[in-house]
Amino acid sequence: MKTRRWDFVSAHAETFGVQRICRVIEVSRSGYYRWLAGAEARAERQAADDALAAEIREIHAEHKGTYGIRRVHAELRGFGHTVNRKRVERLMRKHGIEGRHLRRRKRTTVPDRLAPPAPDLVQRRFTAGRLDEKWCGDITYVQVGGTWLYLACVLDICSRRVLGWSMAPHMRSELVIDALKTAVATRGGSVNGVIFHADRGSQYTSAAFAQVCDSFKIRRSMGRVGSSYDNALAESFWQGLKRETMHQRLFSTMRQARLEIFQWLTYYNARRRHSALNYLSPVEFEQQHQRERRLTLAA
Repeated sequence: MKTRRWDFVSAHAETFGVQRICRVIEVSRSGYYRWLAGAEARAERQAADDALAAEIREIHAEHKGTYGIRRVHAELRGFGHTVNRKRVERLMRKHGIEGRHLRRRKRTTVPDRLAPPAPDLVQRRFTAGRLDEKWCGDITYVQVGGTWLYLACVLDICSRRVLGWSMAPHMRSELVIDALKTAVATRGGSVNGVIFHADRGSQYTSAAFAQVCDSFKIRRSMGRVGSSYDNALAESFWQGLKRETMHQRLFSTMRQARLEIFQWLTYYNARRRHSALNYLSPVEFEQQHQRERRLTLAA
């Protein structure tokens, strides 16, 4: 590399002279002097890179090592930095800083072949123009010692916000019913006409769950059996939760699992930047969405 040659010239210039060294190693003196003239600028760039790398490490540590390049870049922009994403990528690669990745999860859907399914009102269109137009829900599990803790969540498809959740050591219908009731309470108790989309697991096709949906005038929607793409938003959400709460470890007690999952869900809603929301958190997105709606109505 030319830089190493210039370093060699600089280190031995007083002993042998620049002209002689440059002739022996076959480099130009003018090139060496140009490199020498740019030393101050290079030192400034290196100092700026070192400062930025330190800030990247702080962001990465604050978010428990979960943020990758795009979210770190969004966080820096949120702090007022006008840094290029490629520069962030270069520094993260150089210093071995990376987000977390997750292996494929097991399938949890156990369909009830006898229960009548609801129609698919979403058709893989996981977008919505307003809050409480479409919700989606699903169940996952986490290992706790030698047993399992099951978690059901309800998300608003527009804002990606987790409106309700429920945790229990079983997968009975009460698990998803409790999560749905919490979501309704989060929205003030009135959610007439909202579409709730889920898979065809027996919990969501149960008569008890259908009765609760009817009581709140919620329109049920279901994807096909065995197709993760038909509930892709919920699948992606579970991947984020497991990647960021269970990286290379298992929970040892139910209390620990419940506490850390609760903390992550709270963090997810209020602080975690979401790529589909222009790197706002779900709560920030809802606040912005509601402000814009009020301005539109006022106009």
